[in-house]
Amino acid sequence: MAGSTDLNLLRAEAHSPSYFSLLRGTSGLQGAPVDFCIPCNPYFPTPEVFELLGRNITTILKYYPSDADTIAAELCSVLGLKPQTVVMGNGSTELITWIDHLLVHESLAIPIPTFGRWTDQPMETGKRVDMYPLPEDQGFALDIEAYVRFIRRRGSRVAVICNPNNPDGGYVSRAQVIELLDTLSDLDLVVVDESFIDFVDAEAHTSVADEAVIRPNVIVLKSLGKNFGLHGIRFGYLVANPALAAKVRRMLPKWNLNSFAESVVFMLKEHMREYQDSLRLLAADRRSMFQQLSTLPGVTVYPSQGNFLMVRLPEGKDGKALRDHLFSAHNVFVRECGNKLGSSSRFLRLVVRPRVDVERLIDGMHSYLFSVGNGRATAAIGAAPSRPAQASQSAPSRYEPPASSAPSRYESPSSYDSSPYAASPSYTSPSPYAANSSRGESYATPASPSAKEPVAYLTEPSTITPPSYQNGASYQRDSYQRDPSAGSASYQRRDGYSGSSSYEPDPFVVGSDDPRHGRLDPLDTTARWTFDENTAPFNAVSDRTRRYDGRRS
Repeated sequence: MAGSTDLNLLRAEAHSPSYFSLLRGTSGLQGAPVDFCIPCNPYFPTPEVFELLGRNITTILKYYPSDADTIAAELCSVLGLKPQTVVMGNGSTELITWIDHLLVHESLAIPIPTFGRWTDQPMETGKRVDMYPLPEDQGFALDIEAYVRFIRRRGSRVAVICNPNNPDGGYVSRAQVIELLDTLSDLDLVVVDESFIDFVDAEAHTSVADEAVIRPNVIVLKSLGKNFGLHGIRFGYLVANPALAAKVRRMLPKWNLNSFAESVVFMLKEHMREYQDSLRLLAADRRSMFQQLSTLPGVTVYPSQGNFLMVRLPEGKDGKALRDHLFSAHNVFVRECGNKLGSSSRFLRLVVRPRVDVERLIDGMHSYLFSVGNGRATAAIGAAPSRPAQASQSAPSRYEPPASSAPSRYESPSSYDSSPYAASPSYTSPSPYAANSSRGESYATPASPSAKEPVAYLTEPSTITPPSYQNGASYQRDSYQRDPSAGSASYQRRDGYSGSSSYEPDPFVVGSDDPRHGRLDPLDTTARWTFDENTAPFNAVSDRTRRYDGRRS
């Protein structure tokens, strides 16, 4: 690939570089990097939402936003929450900072590896951080009873869990989290960080926000940026009982949210159906990506309920070198986890993306994991494998741990098909998952040697019924087919809507017209925006109808 890259950008110790820094540090690359690092929702916002924001960019940038209470009241009306129990912040990290300053007095317990601000923020203010290592040999699953014993032994006064956890995606059932809240009712504070919980499909009811509003020492934290794929807007919120919420709210600036955040919040009612659809598309991509990564010999893939998967590289393979190779040779951006406490550079966190992007990722990983000779890949681990056949897409969406806690390694396949991947196969409905949530296990179990996620983990199957859809209705994922010769895509939805789109042959260009990437790249320099002089407030009347103060656009 032509062009140059400043790899020093990838070697910052504290955090991955911002996407803006990444683009400024590259020259001559073929398009924007394929991003497997930043945990965005690839299917939301829709192009219509971006179009509406673009049409109103003058108003958004020119005028002050409403105060935080006004924006929070609208969010509560959309999500069915009570305003006195909600505090909105300029990103969840602002709320973590104030939680530390106001409510953490001596010590805080946190399982690791996890989101770095939960360890770094309290240490920066002189608190003792009691780190509970999640056992690698048990797939980084959080054992709630063992964690409680650790808290009691250390005398921690505040306890935190991230559910699902970042970077492994391990999920603890709602019933088990409530049991934890009951057990730790004597602590100063218990925080449940649910920044990624909207991506969970292991059970219908996941959040414990309803429990937080009636308990004196519980806060549930949410991240709208992660869910809605809008990290740049910086907005998150917490849910707690009114007295606890008011204590945090009093410390925040009255105008701590920007006009972009207000615009998006006031558009949500009109676009919640598309948001729910995006979660189902992402869950299907997560299962497909799990299977695709499972074809790499010697790589361990950990089942996840977040919008990312964690993988462990074979012994002797370094994640930093792989990260640099993927970025410089394949224009693929990944998160190496060596700077996360409780992890090492053998681990990568890979954000869930559509299948065609994953194929590019796997090509790059394969070229690094295996030495190159005579134009073909020769195995650097064990016997020389050929390219594995595509894995089946019938994996279950419910992950329950096996009886044994020992992880499994994937065995090297014996054959490797040298033919190229299919351009973009059609997708079918995911298999039903087990609905029994009373067992309360954690779901972060390592993958089995099979190319599929292990069906032996399933109990009696039932039909997937997401909470926002009609009870008893089975889900058939939107099908998508591409005709490479025609250079166009067609897609059919169950609600009867069908459409077509023409796009460039390269499916990896961010912001292309491929419906699998149907979102506008805000940094696309080829896009032309036209703005009029109208700066009046705007309303989203319907999905395809916009108007400025009574004037149709």
